[in-house]
Amino acid sequence: MRDLKLAAQRMRIAFELHEAGVRMYRQKCRRENPDADEATIDGMVKKWLRTRPGAEHGDVCPSVSRVVELP
Repeated sequence: MRDLKLAAQRMRIAFELHEAGVRMYRQKCRRENPDADEATIDGMVKKWLRTRPGAEHGDVCPSVSRVVELP
């Protein structure tokens, strides 16, 4: 049971860190594009989440997993 609680705590922390990173990137987009509307900023954030270096195939850690072609 203790291991499950620890795993849940770590997962919550990971989600919180992800959200913090998205908020920081959103602020950066606003700062660099002060005339952009919210829809444009949302598009920038979504594009970044899909294409940033190291996440071309999603957020996978190369040391833990690898991309494979499925039949």
